[in-house]
Amino acid sequence: MNISNSPTYFALVVGNSRLHWGYFKTGELQNTWDTPHLSRPITTNKLPKHLLPPKLPDNLPVYFTSVVFSQTKLWKTYPKIKIITQAHIPLHKLYPSLGMDRALAVLGAGKTYGFPCLVIDAGTALTFTGVDHDHTLVGGAILPGLRLQFKSLANNTAALSEEVLPTNLPIPWGMTTSEAIQSGIIYTVLAAIKTFVKDWLKNFSTSKVLITGGDSQRIISYLKVDNDYFSERLKQDSNLIFWGIREVFSCIE
Repeated sequence: MNISNSPTYFALVVGNSRLHWGYFKTGELQNTWDTPHLSRPITTNKLPKHLLPPKLPDNLPVYFTSVVFSQTKLWKTYPKIKIITQAHIPLHKLYPSLGMDRALAVLGAGKTYGFPCLVIDAGTALTFTGVDHDHTLVGGAILPGLRLQFKSLANNTAALSEEVLPTNLPIPWGMTTSEAIQSGIIYTVLAAIKTFVKDWLKNFSTSKVLITGGDSQRIISYLKVDNDYFSERLKQDSNLIFWGIREVFSCIE
């Protein structure tokens, strides 16, 4: 990709709960921000002002990927939309139902930090996606993210309230219901991360391990208290999916 000839554009990732935006100018990521989901289609050549920070142009092409079908439908009416599909991703053996967010994030990780790589995305869902030296998908795993587990427990039980994700790693053996919920969910998630990372490194000992997503920094802070080895092997980068979009935008009509 010739960065000097790269146009100015928006990258838009529709997540399960929010819109994640990136603003690129001459190939460089200038700004990122989040907004709520769309409530109505966009049918003009200009983006609504409430979606953009002040002073940014409102008529740029939007390189778009989504995991929410209803949002995709609303965005398709924007005349300058550029929809990214699996056909644009230069990785091998991607299966049809693989989320575009996972594919773009692991592509961005590999292109930025090197292959092989494992990407942990700590968002609404907690996902693991691995690609080997030959840019071939090895596979992955999906489980509910931290906040979703707290919400699910509160929504599906009569006596348990929804707890706030704690800033610090909780004690393992809670002496209140709140402490017990925090301990059970957080230590289970940390155990899952350690299990998958350990197994991945057993097979790809020189691999980079990247963590991204809204709760990534919180998870690293927990791991630093709980186990220095794993926190040292993880590199946090909130922009992996934008690096992936930067790699593919030039081949999208």
